Amino acid sequence: MARGRADDPDHGVELLWRAGGREPRQGLSLPRVVRAAVELADDEGLAGLSMRKVADRLGFTTMSLYRHVPGRGQLVDLMLDEVLGEHPRAPETGGWRARLEAVARHAWELRKRHPWLAEVRGSRHVPGPNAVAHYDYMLSTLAGTALRPSEVIAVVGMVGRFVDAEALVLVETRREERRSGVSEEEWWGSRDSLFERLDRYPMLSHLWTAGGWDQPEDSFDFGLRRLLDGIEVLVRQRDEIRDEICTECGGPLEPAPSGRPRVYCSRACQQRAYRKRRKG
Repeated sequence: MARGRADDPDHGVELLWRAGGREPRQGLSLPRVVRAAVELADDEGLAGLSMRKVADRLGFTTMSLYRHVPGRGQLVDLMLDEVLGEHPRAPETGGWRARLEAVARHAWELRKRHPWLAEVRGSRHVPGPNAVAHYDYMLSTLAGTALRPSEVIAVVGMVGRFVDAEALVLVETRREERRSGVSEEEWWGSRDSLFERLDRYPMLSHLWTAGGWDQPEDSFDFGLRRLLDGIEVLVRQRDEIRDEICTECGGPLEPAPSGRPRVYCSRACQQRAYRKRRKG
């Protein structure tokens, strides 16, 4: 029975990576299940997703879904890979920063269309081919920089977490608006009992009278620009030492933790050079 494989990650790999065949014209199929689940999550969020609701939307029994996907967890993985099938296009000019920014903005637009993407939490979601291709493309935006391999991975992870953090605000806002029937703007606009107490706080009052909240910064645009500024500083630092090489083996030199200039790339090269000097 398929449900017995719901906790088998290897079966999840088979579901995600199996070769696509022709979809039947009638009846239930895995692609139709996944598309219906995506539509449901778009409407109700990930919290509203269940196998029963997907089955109802398709007009089939819940048990019929388990013939195609063993459980909700693997269905979420399939949904994630489905929506990541649209890959961003790299700008023709602008270098690594323009490429990375384009990827981040594409991910943001994707999460505005599918806010539940930011709700997919945890470190053990099996990636499918679209998810891996998407990640590989993000990594490739930093190709040609002098960043260390571990720094490339760290930068991409940091940008991805920033996008998800901003998207979670969208999720929470939509959830509250759906629950209460009151928009965010209307709810805060009705908090006069709070606002009349805020004049006792000097910095808050100063920023208010100075118009700080009249035209607030877009949190995503502002945060992304500042994040890219910080990454650019690191890229420049790495570019400055790109041409520095070990005097013993000719390999690239990594900066020392102390910040002092290095002559050798490793302790082994230093010892070899020392032995040569003694023999000489």
